[in-house]
Amino acid sequence: MKKMKPFRAPTLGGKLSAGILRPHHPPAPLTPIRAVSGGPVRRRGGGVLPSARHSHKFSVPRSYSIAHKGPKPPAFAFAFDIDGVLLHVAKPIPGATQTLAYLQKHNIPFILLTNGGGKHENDRVADLSDRLGVELSTDNFIQSHTPFQELVHASHEHGPEGLCDKNVLVTGSDAAQCRAIAEAYGFRNVITPADILAAHPDIWPFDPLMEEIYAATARPLPQPDPKIDAIFVFNDPRDWALDIQIISDLLLSRQGVLGTYSAKNGDSKLPNSGWQRDGQPALYFSNPDLLWSAAYRHPRFGQGAFQAAIAGVWDEITGGAAQLERTVIGKPHARTYAYAERVLNAHRADVLGVPHEKLEALGRVYMVGDNPASDIRGANEYESPVGTAWTSVLVRTGVWSPERGGEPKYKPKVIVDDVAAAVSWALQQEGWSGSSFKAP
Repeated sequence: MKKMKPFRAPTLGGKLSAGILRPHHPPAPLTPIRAVSGGPVRRRGGGVLPSARHSHKFSVPRSYSIAHKGPKPPAFAFAFDIDGVLLHVAKPIPGATQTLAYLQKHNIPFILLTNGGGKHENDRVADLSDRLGVELSTDNFIQSHTPFQELVHASHEHGPEGLCDKNVLVTGSDAAQCRAIAEAYGFRNVITPADILAAHPDIWPFDPLMEEIYAATARPLPQPDPKIDAIFVFNDPRDWALDIQIISDLLLSRQGVLGTYSAKNGDSKLPNSGWQRDGQPALYFSNPDLLWSAAYRHPRFGQGAFQAAIAGVWDEITGGAAQLERTVIGKPHARTYAYAERVLNAHRADVLGVPHEKLEALGRVYMVGDNPASDIRGANEYESPVGTAWTSVLVRTGVWSPERGGEPKYKPKVIVDDVAAAVSWALQQEGWSGSSFKAP
């Protein structure tokens, strides 16, 4: 496997913050709070201000026109979801390539803000550039698990040493790939469910669904029964049964040691009836999406469904006495939008070639998405600390459709056919004086 370039995301306003019931709760330290199962759980931590320039394969300024000199820099920008907005089943949605190329030509800044993941940022951007036929950069790309790397070093929850040298369990659609991403982020002791199954075959007394894959990717455990300090769900897991079993075992353990059981579990004298009160590992999900747009005619379950399944099992284990405590990041959480806004401002200064302190404040961001519960809700409820307005635009090319969903629960400013129509509408709202843009 080739060695991936290290990727440095903006620092999370000091810390990644906790999963919360309301997406736009004021910033809080990284402490898990109770979240309910079902629909999207609120909070993906993450407002972030770049502390170091991202490593990237593509040069941002080269993507944009240097010749375009308007009367003044545009005071607006765009944020695009990817699946269901720019791509459908890995193919460009009609008009997506032309739309991004137009924005680049006219130095109108944009970011790609997705709840997707499962690849390293460098690899995902290279793949997107190839599929869309537009040169892109990690400088204006944010995916679901990008903020996880902020926990490598000092954090509120994990102390001054962070998780760099501690054992962490990771899972996702390809747990081995998730391990490689985590290691590229700086985690040094990364364990997957395959490692645990190989060391303890009796932990899952059924025929493994992915036996060949597990055998090919498993590594020896650092100790026979290691202590796990954190659990990360990078993207949608494939073997729910095995993952839920191992995650539940660790949440029931004493001090996160595999194969142990805490005496505090079920103690009614303790907060949360003693559940998750004995040094068990913190549990992190990278996004709350229940559904996503795939090749099938109807949306498919996403990571939010896996999270709901764990929460349902946990409710049965605890007899309903305790909710599953976990940290959930990703759209629609406020800190994700704060993260995106700060990344966008830094990227905007680069694109326009103007020092950040001399650049006129960004007046408005048009969030173009296909999911009312994440893209639209997040933009509607986000309150920018610098006064930037976020306007939600819902497209008909992804998760939402009037036939399936009726009136969206979280109402956008406007509903349009596709991303090209979204940008055309936004340019009209701004009275854009550049060359006209017509949706293909």
